[in-house]
Amino acid sequence: MDDIDRNILTLLQTDCRQSISEISDRVGLSPSACHRRIGILEDKGIIERYAARLSGEALGFNMTFYVEVTLEGQSEKVLSEFERAAMARPEVLECHLMTGSADYLIKVAAPDTKEYERLYKRVISALPHVNRIQSSLVMKTVKRWTGYPPNLL
Repeated sequence: MDDIDRNILTLLQTDCRQSISEISDRVGLSPSACHRRIGILEDKGIIERYAARLSGEALGFNMTFYVEVTLEGQSEKVLSEFERAAMARPEVLECHLMTGSADYLIKVAAPDTKEYERLYKRVISALPHVNRIQSSLVMKTVKRWTGYPPNLL
């Protein structure tokens, strides 16, 4: 990966709706060469997908919770059963296997505490092998992830 690839990635992270022509002008390539490079970045798995970032608040999801989940065991069977079930739940926005005191960190969003209580009781605690749940409410998002820093690409 060279500086041109890094610039392409930075531009796509900023706005993936830019045309190939716009990107190629900005990185100093012909549109066909730029298109070819983007295809290579996709084939290598560096570009996983293209997506729109939606506003949870505008959609009515006014509360975000990070939920630490500790399982009753750490066998491969227990972990994989939990992961399959978590992935199948659309309410689970993110799920990460963690080091530390909890096994998993889950991110969920809800319009209010009543809906979170429903998620807590019917979704999170119903996941297989859950032993302990600890929730934290996000009071304010200071910085939202918008992509990897260009100087680190």
